[in-house]
Amino acid sequence: MTQDDGDLDSLVRKRVRALRVAQGWSLDELATRARLSPSTLSRIENGQRRLALDQLVTLARALDTTLDQLVETATDDVISSPMIDAAHQLMRWPIRADPGMTVMRQRMTNPPPDSPARMRAHPGREWLVVLSGTAVLLLGNRRFRVETNQAAEFPTMLPHAIGAEGGPCEILGIFDRDARRGHQRNDDSTRDASSPPR
Repeated sequence: MTQDDGDLDSLVRKRVRALRVAQGWSLDELATRARLSPSTLSRIENGQRRLALDQLVTLARALDTTLDQLVETATDDVISSPMIDAAHQLMRWPIRADPGMTVMRQRMTNPPPDSPARMRAHPGREWLVVLSGTAVLLLGNRRFRVETNQAAEFPTMLPHAIGAEGGPCEILGIFDRDARRGHQRNDDSTRDASSPPR
């Protein structure tokens, strides 16, 4: 066994124990869920028993995770820098684990559009949290005030627009692949400050 194999073995054992403890389960509870004896599970966690692939698959299911996540090793790419769009006051970060998703930070100063014709609809789903100030979310025929530290999540097939209320606001949004593509399709000629690109 190489040093790397030993490190992975130790990591997986610690991860199994940490996931069990996080669920608030005793050895007996996880052993029952994984159809193992408590002594076998104890020996797996303590490194006194070889890790077998079939047991790892069973443990992953019992811990409500996947085998890939259970054996995933640390990556050197922990820190990432934003892509900055100064013209629209945007910062974007791609999510490495799911390249289709994007995190965006934006400062908004204008209210949402007053015409329903200027609202957008496209496939996807968005989630946002207001970091400061108050945002107004127009969603279909409804109007929502989203205040500092409040979040909103919605399907983007509903016509929607976001703007500020009573002064500037700053939001952090997460967009799935479809929502990100829907916003990228709008070229600069259709953008305005009250319906910024996201």
